[in-house]
Amino acid sequence: MDERNPTDESGEPELPVAALFDEVVGQPKAVSQLLAAARRPVHAYLLHGPPGSGKRAAARGLAAALLCPDGGCGVCSTCRRSLGGTHPDLVVVERTGATLDVDEARSITARAQRRPLEASRQVLVVTDVHLAGKAVPALLKTVEEPPPSTVFVLLADDTPPSLATIVSRCVQVPFEPVPRRDIVSWLVARGVDPGHAESVADVSGGRLDRARLLVGDPGFGARQEQWRSVPSRLDGTGAAAALVAAELLAAADEALTPLREEHAAEMAALADQAEASGSKGVPGRKHVEDGHKREERRWRTDDLRFGLATLAGVYRDRLVASVGSAPGGHTPGSDADSRRAAGQVDAIGAASVALGRNANEALLMDALMVELSGILD
Repeated sequence: MDERNPTDESGEPELPVAALFDEVVGQPKAVSQLLAAARRPVHAYLLHGPPGSGKRAAARGLAAALLCPDGGCGVCSTCRRSLGGTHPDLVVVERTGATLDVDEARSITARAQRRPLEASRQVLVVTDVHLAGKAVPALLKTVEEPPPSTVFVLLADDTPPSLATIVSRCVQVPFEPVPRRDIVSWLVARGVDPGHAESVADVSGGRLDRARLLVGDPGFGARQEQWRSVPSRLDGTGAAAALVAAELLAAADEALTPLREEHAAEMAALADQAEASGSKGVPGRKHVEDGHKREERRWRTDDLRFGLATLAGVYRDRLVASVGSAPGGHTPGSDADSRRAAGQVDAIGAASVALGRNANEALLMDALMVELSGILD
């Protein structure tokens, strides 16, 4: 028996979860489903769930199991390259614009027809399929009936109605936000102070990628306190509201520093690889840079939304405090205070939703600070 790939009681190969899915945290059901899928693969899988939940890492793990001649030993060159995203039969397709367009869908169709270079099959990972929109019909035929040597792994943050036909042709593997306790445990296991790990997990939004960067961000604590101090800094004047809004937006810019440093390191590594192979410049440099810009925009939006969540917590505390401890749970004026606090929490929630719809950040934050100040009351 191959020591790298023992069998379970049913005689099926027992895949090494730690080797293939070590980067997938807090998703036991999804990992179990993917392990079963690797034993008897079908033509297409849809991994769907919120950003940062581990879909990409899971796709690489599944690809390793599908491409490995031993069914996913976790130690061979095929597995290592698949997990690192460098195996030639693991093709990852990223959108180049705001949506996955028709031309990109046609390119995916053409790529699906090619023969594998090394393995017995190729794995075609397509990201952001929830943004396919008008490209869905162009994708559907190929996803429905790809060549026998092609396996599709589609990644989506959600499954809008426009994606229904593709969803119906795939095996669905749902991902949930990473549980707080799993993020804390993951960070502590890597030497992070438990108290700091809990603070980071609280604002990570169930995203492991965000927690990983936040834990090394020296400005994280200061930004959190900046959001918590907003109510005490709003004095009812427009000048104060504008100043607070501007400072919060500037802090969101500063929050990009760890991510930009990671992107710079990635680009430097690609440049070294290009130089070692004799290439002039980094192949696909613009594609990589465009991907970095999209990630930075998402990161900035997420930082503002998590800041708003922190602020909402402050106003919820005020809402609770507005209900007095006198008999009946009320004191004079508490009803009005409660209504005001509830309105403030609602306003913060509405701002968070608007950020997700690409609203103008400056106008949105200015308007929110004015509303929280009570200037329009």
